[in-house]
Amino acid sequence: MSIIAFIGLGHMGGPMAANLVRAGRDVRAFDLVPELCAAARDAGVAIAESGEAAAAEADVVITMLPEGRHVLAAYGDGTGDGLLATARPGTLFIDSSTIAVDDALKAASRAVAAGHRALDAPVSGGVVGAENATLAFMVGGDEADFVEAKPILELMGHRIVHCGRAGLGQAAKVCNNLILGISQIAVAEAFVLGERLGLSHQVLFDVASNASGQCWALTTNCPVPGPVPTSPANHDYRPGFAGALMAKDLGLAEQAIARTGVDARLGLLAREIYREFAEGPGAQQDFSAIINTIRAQAEPGASGR
Repeated sequence: MSIIAFIGLGHMGGPMAANLVRAGRDVRAFDLVPELCAAARDAGVAIAESGEAAAAEADVVITMLPEGRHVLAAYGDGTGDGLLATARPGTLFIDSSTIAVDDALKAASRAVAAGHRALDAPVSGGVVGAENATLAFMVGGDEADFVEAKPILELMGHRIVHCGRAGLGQAAKVCNNLILGISQIAVAEAFVLGERLGLSHQVLFDVASNASGQCWALTTNCPVPGPVPTSPANHDYRPGFAGALMAKDLGLAEQAIARTGVDARLGLLAREIYREFAEGPGAQQDFSAIINTIRAQAEPGASGR
């Protein structure tokens, strides 16, 4: 059985590594934060002395890190320090971080130049998906490497999609979250408008969830308490996906929009809205809490009643 190194044990990586262990896989993990290592150890994950030590023994190296610069720093350039220099030739590197497409391409290029194989495999599903092994993986890279990685990814997720060549996993993720950010704002605006017009939350939900307004931001992540008992709105907006992360992902979308020259006016506006949201308490709230910002900015005293 292959040995898996798992680098990055935060809110997503910790549960993902634990799910691999629960599935019977041999995992050697590491994080720079001692408390995260301790939590993973309590979940049954073996902790290595360093990322390089974990990679030296591994057949597969999975990284789940905050930003592209962290991935590139962890990989190194294939010489001296870094995961690429330490790993045995032909090691399969799978990066599940959400990073810029350009950074994903740089990471893959470095891995191949160092004699390894590489996939970009960002995820969707948030902390709940990581904990319940129900993540969706969007994978970019060689078809044969995808086939090899799929049984491992299936231990952490329920939908694994090969998106094409290197970088296209990240491309799919940034496009998906562009849709999500825009639609969550649209749903929030509709509920605030409905409030002003005198519609109850439940009535608007019953209509829109069974009509052309139906979408994930409404039927799963409904931004008002009541209609969807499991949505963050019913739990003080504790994040399944924090506002800071949505702001980050829409920033990645903004980079891709600038690079490609797409006229994405709604996407850029959503980026600005969530950037401002994440500068305050919204950073630590679920991104559906954007509805509170929309309410606060509504014209005082106006009503359709």
